[in-house]
Amino acid sequence: MFFINGYCNTVTQLNRWLAIAASLLVFVMVVVISYEVVARYFFNAPTVWALELSTLLMGPYFMLAGPYLLHTAGHVNVDILYSKLSPRVAAMTDTGIYAVIVLISCILIYQSIPVAMNSMDSGETSFSSWNPAIWPVKMLIPVAFTLLLLQSVAELLAAIQRIGDKAEASA
Repeated sequence: MFFINGYCNTVTQLNRWLAIAASLLVFVMVVVISYEVVARYFFNAPTVWALELSTLLMGPYFMLAGPYLLHTAGHVNVDILYSKLSPRVAAMTDTGIYAVIVLISCILIYQSIPVAMNSMDSGETSFSSWNPAIWPVKMLIPVAFTLLLLQSVAELLAAIQRIGDKAEASA
């Protein structure tokens, strides 16, 4: 029990820290887009890099915040149905959902590693006029899915524990 709680807390804290760090990218994106707007409309000097940079920053923001969002139950949920479930049935439903997320995460990790490695090995760039390296963002994809896998395992263990807690409470 202690190991499970320790694992869940450690993974959740790691993902929380990464989500907070990734959320700071929003401020960078705002500055970049603001600079582009001022340069384009006030000085008639559009940049070739601002839109692409903000797009490249959006990927890490989205991917690194996702695992913590899973913990906070911020993903789409049918609350009108879920709220009518008993705590035990809700925990059993969560167990099934998190098991599916574990499976999907494993598949996506397996599929994304060769793509990321190929991108890194070839030094892949965007082929735009700015032409930044995009392989670092592609390398982040299996990392993000691994973090999602770790968080979904933590949530799965917590849901299983909730099923056991409810069963013990009713006995």
